[in-house]
Amino acid sequence: MSLESWLLFVVTVFFVSATPGPNMLLAMTHGIRYGVRHTLPTMFGLLSALGLIMAGSAAGLGALLATSELLFSVVKYAGAAYLIYLGIKTWRAKPEALAENNSISPEGSVWTRFRTGFLVAMSNPKAFVFFTALFPQFMDARLPQGPQLLILAGTFYVIESSWQFAYAAGGARLKNWLNSPLRLRWMNRCAGGAFVAAGVALTSVTRH
Repeated sequence: MSLESWLLFVVTVFFVSATPGPNMLLAMTHGIRYGVRHTLPTMFGLLSALGLIMAGSAAGLGALLATSELLFSVVKYAGAAYLIYLGIKTWRAKPEALAENNSISPEGSVWTRFRTGFLVAMSNPKAFVFFTALFPQFMDARLPQGPQLLILAGTFYVIESSWQFAYAAGGARLKNWLNSPLRLRWMNRCAGGAFVAAGVALTSVTRH
């Protein structure tokens, strides 16, 4: 892989990761509700799922999803159902006051936040196809594939985790402004509506 190819990959992933989607929305929402430190399990769940997706794509799962309409549909509708469920749950959440002190442990276990992040990141089968199609574009077929995959995966992780942290930190900075029942209710409805919209949009995603 040439330096030029790697720099082009950096620019591509920078803008792809920056685009608001379910992963970044979840990081921001948890940043608002729990603060940055307590959102770390959520981000770890998101990144763990993305790691599995990249590994699965490298192992051929992405290619399988790209060729099997049935398997793609099963994963797609399961993911859409989870996003819609999460959206309804967020919409209906009571507007409880946000803790002033981020050192106070939020309600719900670390595992719950990790699991939510993991399932949200795993909800889109297009991600498998995306990585399968994206990585080879920046790799040199004449060179060993393993080291190149590690470089691209590591680069993706750095950029993706940086954007997740930025979204969580941005959400945390909104905490004081949002800390009123009316604003919290609208925040829950906006976030919930966005998750439902993402779930509905996912049902229209195709393999190509």
